[in-house]
Amino acid sequence: MAIARHGSGPGALLSAYASQVHPVFMLPPVATALFGAALAGPFDPPTALVAAGAAFFAVYTAHVKDGYVDFHHRGEDDDHPLTVRGCHIGLAGATAGFLVCLVVLALLASPVAVAFAAPMWVIGYLHAPQFDTNPVTTTLGYPVGIGLCLLTGYAAQTGGLAARPLALAAVLVTVLAGVKIIDDAQDYDYDRSIEKHTVAVVLGPERSRSLAVALLGVGLFAVVPLTIVGTLPPAAPAASLVFGAVAAIAVRRDPRTATMLLVRGAYLFLAVLLIAVFFEPLAGVPLPDITVLGPYTYLATEVVFGAAAVALLVRAGDGALRRAARTIPALYPIAYVWDWYTLEVGVFAIPMRTGIELLGIPLEEHIFMIVVPALVLGIHETVNPWED
Repeated sequence: MAIARHGSGPGALLSAYASQVHPVFMLPPVATALFGAALAGPFDPPTALVAAGAAFFAVYTAHVKDGYVDFHHRGEDDDHPLTVRGCHIGLAGATAGFLVCLVVLALLASPVAVAFAAPMWVIGYLHAPQFDTNPVTTTLGYPVGIGLCLLTGYAAQTGGLAARPLALAAVLVTVLAGVKIIDDAQDYDYDRSIEKHTVAVVLGPERSRSLAVALLGVGLFAVVPLTIVGTLPPAAPAASLVFGAVAAIAVRRDPRTATMLLVRGAYLFLAVLLIAVFFEPLAGVPLPDITVLGPYTYLATEVVFGAAAVALLVRAGDGALRRAARTIPALYPIAYVWDWYTLEVGVFAIPMRTGIELLGIPLEEHIFMIVVPALVLGIHETVNPWED
């Protein structure tokens, strides 16, 4: 019985099985497993490669099973390079390769590494038809698999876990869940026609895009507090800045273009995180001390954030600046009384200021009561365009 559907001989057979290696989706799990190993510091390369191999075979299982279900059972795909028998053999081979990796991990590493690696194959094998019809599992399957790859790579080197790999795994799962929602929106019309319940189908294109943006924002911002508390190294927020710049462009594009940009942005995110964690380029470098500006320190920060607020309001257009000019004066009296009272009873002090007072409170506080609402309104107008 034939194995390859197009052609015969070793060349056609090799080509058919090689076609199930999709670099765009295969590279991140393998790279993340190696990244997990790098988190441990100096690592054992053979053990790291075994963890990466487990990730490879798990994703390969998912690709073969997905193609088998979509073409031979559902009739969704127009073509597939493998026959039914070829798919079965591919699944058996990928499973055997994964089991070999598990055994080697058990011998070279620890049961903890095996415990995190084993679910990767389960997620891959059940991706279709079990997981890809439920909005939760179809969205979280691949991201959770990526998180498991990282934890497997780390546990394979150390025999256990720590706060840093757990935090990074959580960040990656959150960010990639947002990417996956946008990716699934590419097939919104078709999925809806066959009642395939992706997040886009369940929530609709607009609300699913909003959820995806929220997940991206939460995941990228989480790097900042994790850095402040010392879980991640000082340079880690640079990864969020790089990916955030890509995401800001991508989320306004169509699903196909957005997915293409976000997947590449995820590569950059992982690469910068690797540099930040492995080399710690900013270790020991103190934070910039803007108090060298003396009494003008507070005022200088207000100028910077005030300029950002004006830029956002101008960019929002459609009368955003005019609406803000009406809202801020309405808020000002409340803010003024609140500010005066808290200063009067000693709730806080402002040492780095000019010393100029106006109507019983520092000049900088008057400016603050304009800048902060303006910045909030600028962000609000940007996130919620007037036409919505």
